Amino acid sequence: MSLKSLALFAALAATAAGADLFRDDFSRFPPGWLTSPVGTLNAAIQEYHYLPNRGVPLTPWESPIAHLDSWIAGDEHGVPYLEEAVDSTARQWAPPLFITGDPEWGDYTVEAGLRPLSLKESAGVVFRYRTNRHYYLFSLAGGTTARLLRHDPIEPALRVPAWKELAAAPFAYDVSRYYRLQVENRGPRMRAFIDGKLVLEASDGDLVRGKAGVFAATPARFQDFRVTAEDSAIAAIRARIGARDGELARLRAGNPRPRLWKKFDTPDFGAGRNVRFGDLDGDGVPEMLIAQNIPRIRGDAFDQISCLTAVTLVGKVLWQQGRPDPRNGLLTNDTPFQIHDIDGDGRNEVVLARDFELQILDGRTGEIRRRAPMPRAPLTDKERPWELETGDSIAFVNFSGDPARHEILIKDRYAHFWIYNNRLEPLWKGDGQTGHYPYPYRTASGLDLLAIGYSLWDHTGKQLWSHDRQLKDHADGVMVANLSPDPKAEPRVYASGSDEGFLMFDLAGNLLKQVRVGHNQSPAAGKFRMGVPGLQYMSINFWRNPGIVTLFDWEGNILAQEEPVHSGAPMLPVNWRGDGQEFVLLSGNPKEGGMIDGHLRRVVMFPDDGHPDLAAAVLNLTGDARDEIVLWDQKRVWIYTQDRPFTGTRIYAPVRDPEYNDSNYRSEVSLPAWKEVK
Repeated sequence: MSLKSLALFAALAATAAGADLFRDDFSRFPPGWLTSPVGTLNAAIQEYHYLPNRGVPLTPWESPIAHLDSWIAGDEHGVPYLEEAVDSTARQWAPPLFITGDPEWGDYTVEAGLRPLSLKESAGVVFRYRTNRHYYLFSLAGGTTARLLRHDPIEPALRVPAWKELAAAPFAYDVSRYYRLQVENRGPRMRAFIDGKLVLEASDGDLVRGKAGVFAATPARFQDFRVTAEDSAIAAIRARIGARDGELARLRAGNPRPRLWKKFDTPDFGAGRNVRFGDLDGDGVPEMLIAQNIPRIRGDAFDQISCLTAVTLVGKVLWQQGRPDPRNGLLTNDTPFQIHDIDGDGRNEVVLARDFELQILDGRTGEIRRRAPMPRAPLTDKERPWELETGDSIAFVNFSGDPARHEILIKDRYAHFWIYNNRLEPLWKGDGQTGHYPYPYRTASGLDLLAIGYSLWDHTGKQLWSHDRQLKDHADGVMVANLSPDPKAEPRVYASGSDEGFLMFDLAGNLLKQVRVGHNQSPAAGKFRMGVPGLQYMSINFWRNPGIVTLFDWEGNILAQEEPVHSGAPMLPVNWRGDGQEFVLLSGNPKEGGMIDGHLRRVVMFPDDGHPDLAAAVLNLTGDARDEIVLWDQKRVWIYTQDRPFTGTRIYAPVRDPEYNDSNYRSEVSLPAWKEVK
């Protein structure tokens, strides 16, 4: 902290009422981009990998719009500043935010020096922040106006921000100097000052507590950030935080703690979340199949699998195809490979697309047993680098009456899919807005219906209905399930539709509900909240508003919404206790990860023991019906189980979608089931 800044803070402290909750002059940050060097990665890496930051550690600050490279630190005339350097209006992204504090902060005053560097849009201070779609803002806008606004969490239309103006006044400003912005909060009342002069007042009780920070939809600099409160308000804040943390400690103590079960290294051949689990050698125990890939053409499509390594859960390599290279460990899309008994002989094969071929490998050795050319790329495709398709993901379906699902669906990124039999002979193809990953649903006839994108197909290749043309953003995750409390009720089609938000259809294709909660993805269905009828649907946002988790009931009503992390997550259901309540895994990080319950509280945390936390999977490995957690990065794998045995005569054993239909994008459905404990 510079001497000049120290003197300024001392003057502020002497003149301002109350005590400091927080203050910072941004000198903690080195000059330069705060997302360097990780910002050179495709930002989609954070959709289902955990990164503690994309460059410089930010604590005690947070950058909620984590996929943007927005923030730079520097010095102006010897005084540190934080600069927002992106014109966010040019790319339809949410405006960058930089926040600090605690959700229990209330009745405080927030202030900062603001120097606009452009008059094109707005910049200011944020207060009562709950999520990056729900907060208050005091800003200078357009060179002419001071405004008090509230940002609401539900959009009225596609990509239309939900701003509500609470007060506004003419205020001419320029880019040549700093303006001191200050907002006093007392209950619902707020008073806004510029350079010590009151300019706006309003009252709004939608949120009365929350974090504080800065906002910029246009290039701007900030200096000398400070949050103060009266002693009585600070005491009340501490009491609320203490009560919350005490409740969390009680909840965590009542749950099994993660205990390390196994660990092993993956030298040179490790990868991020590009892994499949299945019994490859026939011993009844799952193995781990790790794929490295070479990105081609652009950052999130057309990858080529470059190395496959089959390894046991004690680290023994069964076989390896290709040349391992640590450079090829990360990806930001699906790759087409799965483990499945495709020929019905009781042994698993590996089915994959590679080198412009659809291939079937012997699961025990990796040897190619059958191969066929990939389909020709349609001439109508705007992006057609090769004559043959490379494949984006693979799923298995039952279109012949074989309940083991021996037909193969392979799709491209977003427009086409093809159906093959298990001899790699083409059956039929479909076109449309395919989204990321399909969902086959077994009907009473024994045959599957196929939900893909916003369409439903039958086993003959007939499209039963489609909303592809009406809905403008792709289906990030889709499922067909009966989540209602009535086991005889007809299933519904649920979708996390990217910027289209949450969607629910009946089997006839009628849109029953749409809630625009932001760029919604990674849905999971399970029994997350006891006492609420039926199952619940939990999802997380990413692009434009990362990390916002929303819990819906089976009819699409919002039960809870919070922002526990500032990135995406696979949102994996976890049968951790065995008593009928499931949690959802965010990540393995000991601070920002853990498992959340149906009230979005972190009720299980991982030990700070040096384990990897880049990627995660959930599956039952020890045999007692409860789940284990597999955590890994490019170099090692650690597996956690519960620190205590299950006690009881009946254990929860939910029915999950098969591991042979795995994907970084698949919807996770966990349906209730129990089994007796012998």
